[in-house]
Amino acid sequence: MMNTLKNIIAIFVLVLFSFSCKNEAKPEIKTAGIENEPQAISKVDENATFAKAEFTIDGMTCAFGCAKTIEKKIAGMEGVKSATVDFDRKLAMVEYNKAKVTPASLEETVTEVATIYKVSNMKTVDAFTTQTLCNKECCDGKTDAEKANCKKEYDAKNMDSNKKTACAPDCKKSCCAEKNKA
Repeated sequence: MMNTLKNIIAIFVLVLFSFSCKNEAKPEIKTAGIENEPQAISKVDENATFAKAEFTIDGMTCAFGCAKTIEKKIAGMEGVKSATVDFDRKLAMVEYNKAKVTPASLEETVTEVATIYKVSNMKTVDAFTTQTLCNKECCDGKTDAEKANCKKEYDAKNMDSNKKTACAPDCKKSCCAEKNKA
């Protein structure tokens, strides 16, 4: 009985070593991600004729997964000088070499990331649309500084929340007071 147990242990150890050992040592290669890595790698011809395109991307569900992935894919295209995807506005803004990139190739790159992404409202622009700091009716007539402060307060209150609401329940601003009474 003791010899049988020793033989079983010996066979187990032999099998363990034969399957766990590798004949070739291959180092594991890991690369550290750089936020704008595709832009750093791709070469841009500064003498080229550049165009700017803006388009809507529907189907994104998060800023860091969806929007950043699409942004990196577009930025990595040969001939793309810059790419920004704004999750909140569902807006992509791309500056590209007209000889190497077309609006159709931009759309194809987005839909290749995932089939749930749909591109619409593709247009060539002279300058990118700037984000308005506050698009609520209660911000009409306020200075940019006042709108910026309002946006900072709103973002700070809602930073931990994935759900974006128009007015926080404890908001004391006149524009939210009527909505919170209901």
